[in-house]
Amino acid sequence: MTLAVYFIGNTLLIGLYYYILYKSTLYEAIKDIIKDSFIVYMCTLVLSLILVVLIVHNQFLGLALFLCLSTLICYSFKRLFAMYRSIEDRANTDQRTGLFNHSYFEEVLEQEIQKSRSSGAPLSLAMIDLDDFKKYNDHFGHLQGDKLISFVGEMLKTESQKSGTVAARYGGEEFTLLMPGYDSLQARDYIDQLRKKLNNSSFDGVEIFPLGCLAFSAGIAACSLDIHDKSQLVDQADQALYYSKRQGKNTVHTYGMHSPLEQELDFSQDVRDIEQQLNLFMYKDMETFRHSKRVFRYAMDISELLDIDSISKRNFTLGALIHDIGKLEIPWNILNKKDKLAPEEWEMVKWHVTWGKKMALTNDKFKELAPYIELHHERYDGKGYPYGFKGEEIPRLCRMLTIIDSFDAMTTERPYQPTKSFEEAIIELRACAGSQFDPELTEFFIEYIETREHRTGDTAV
Repeated sequence: MTLAVYFIGNTLLIGLYYYILYKSTLYEAIKDIIKDSFIVYMCTLVLSLILVVLIVHNQFLGLALFLCLSTLICYSFKRLFAMYRSIEDRANTDQRTGLFNHSYFEEVLEQEIQKSRSSGAPLSLAMIDLDDFKKYNDHFGHLQGDKLISFVGEMLKTESQKSGTVAARYGGEEFTLLMPGYDSLQARDYIDQLRKKLNNSSFDGVEIFPLGCLAFSAGIAACSLDIHDKSQLVDQADQALYYSKRQGKNTVHTYGMHSPLEQELDFSQDVRDIEQQLNLFMYKDMETFRHSKRVFRYAMDISELLDIDSISKRNFTLGALIHDIGKLEIPWNILNKKDKLAPEEWEMVKWHVTWGKKMALTNDKFKELAPYIELHHERYDGKGYPYGFKGEEIPRLCRMLTIIDSFDAMTTERPYQPTKSFEEAIIELRACAGSQFDPELTEFFIEYIETREHRTGDTAV
């Protein structure tokens, strides 16, 4: 009876703990109780019954046997637990440097992004690459090169333990530092201190390096609400690292922190590069080419009205320009069909977002545009494609692109639907606000359209 009361009391308390901590449903709480406590308590109950039987029938000998059995079981479990922890550490650790490995880094990155999104706490990621490592490796050999990797890894491990950051070996001479609680400015200061410390570290053969010391280049990216996948944050940090290398190495660059002139020059070149790709539509589907240019112009106007940073403006407008690039893979007869599409033809059309994403990912310059290509047909109510994301699961600027894309599609002649006037299209946008479109962004876009049309009308008069 005592064991039964103990069992029931603890089970209820653990259930209350799960319910309060995770705010989960009753079903989830019960499931967690069964998984984490029921088997443990059943083992305790069985062992207690064995103890009673042994004492009743064998008295002190039974008690001695039970104590021996319990001691051996406890020791065995202790050894198994130690073995498990050792295997787990090996699975998560890079043996060369003692840092976490690539797989563990991706796992922690996913968790920290979710925490950052839910709590609003800052999170930054740094990608670090040793400068001129190949030159050192070729000159002194792979064994000495491995020693250099180990030396840098040990320094990063020591510093990360002091600061509460997560250091990992990403591969080769590349490392990552995940910095929960650090915004982009704090992260830059911290990484710059590490860079200077490495510059001042002595190591055999540093005279071969161009600067006469150990050095690394680093790129930093800060997590934001528009990041819906961990690969985006990694790509941004990688882009910043690439820019840091271009500036002469031994520097730290933060993603999006180009000078205004550099941004303007880079943006103009990127537009020209994308337009070269879109020129392929001229022989296949001229309307898709024109549609992309119109959506791009809408996005340019909207980006000036939205409260977003310069790098978000770049990605949003370029994403609008390239959003339909995947339609190049759709057969001509389906792309230009006048009648309603058959179900299997419609399924093929829906694949253009995935094909377009793959095209963007082949070019490092356009990796960050992939979400605009892949997600511009998601719906606010979760009934879109390809993933069925809902509400704020869809990045804000992708939700805006969906509105712009749909508005232009409604107000321009298409082979498979009637053309609407601006007034009719605005009525349609409002009718679909909350289901297909973000209600707040829908009203924002309608206000922009009405203001633009009013200004155009006044000019015409």
